[in-house]
Amino acid sequence: MLGAVAENVLRRDRLVVLSGLAAITALSWVYVTSLASDTRNMDMGMEMTMPRIQAWGVADFGLTFGMWAVMMVAMMTPSAAPMILMFAGVNRRRREQQASYVPTGVFLAGYLAVWAAFAVLATAAQWGLHDAFLLSPMVAITSPVVGGVLLVAAGIYQWTPLKHACLRKCRSPLGFVLNEWREGRWGAFLMGLKHGGYCAGCCWSLMALLFVAGVMNLLWVAAIAGFVLLEKVAPGGERLGLVAGVMLVGWGAWMVAGVL
Repeated sequence: MLGAVAENVLRRDRLVVLSGLAAITALSWVYVTSLASDTRNMDMGMEMTMPRIQAWGVADFGLTFGMWAVMMVAMMTPSAAPMILMFAGVNRRRREQQASYVPTGVFLAGYLAVWAAFAVLATAAQWGLHDAFLLSPMVAITSPVVGGVLLVAAGIYQWTPLKHACLRKCRSPLGFVLNEWREGRWGAFLMGLKHGGYCAGCCWSLMALLFVAGVMNLLWVAAIAGFVLLEKVAPGGERLGLVAGVMLVGWGAWMVAGVL
């Protein structure tokens, strides 16, 4: 009887965590979709959502950072769900054993802090590309050479030892929690930071590819998010990443060759 009750409580907790993650992801996608819609209809509010054509100011940087930060939440939260659920499950069992309990949101906050830092870098990159007149209204790189080089670089990174080391950490939630456990709220936050670091090490080059077809191209954004999810959770995800690396190099080489 006690075992059945404990199992029901555990399932309820998993449902609560999953519902929270789903809500965060859905709200983020709604926001990103609204930005993309406004970008396609510049006369209907682009000045309120995206940077204008002239030189950027502080407000433009802040708005663009907000866009990138929310987009990272929308794209990366689903692929982090197995790790977050593992943390929540272990934490729940520890509470049942009278050990200290830390809300799962603390771990998630640490994870998202890493992607907020990435959003700062992405915003700076967009600023530079904007000032160099290399971006279309859909925030896509207009130079085939620059776009091709970015694709080749991302494809090569798919084969590097750093990529594989980070991907293995992301694909092993139980191993990460057991080996990296830290006590207390600060410990949980640090765990989230560390997992976020592995995740960023695994996916930063793929996120950079948003500039190739357009940061506001929802189909492209969804395709990259879907690939990241498959690479992390699907059987054979590591092999999928290797195949994608070859395809990205080929695509990038083709783009550059078309100009030369």
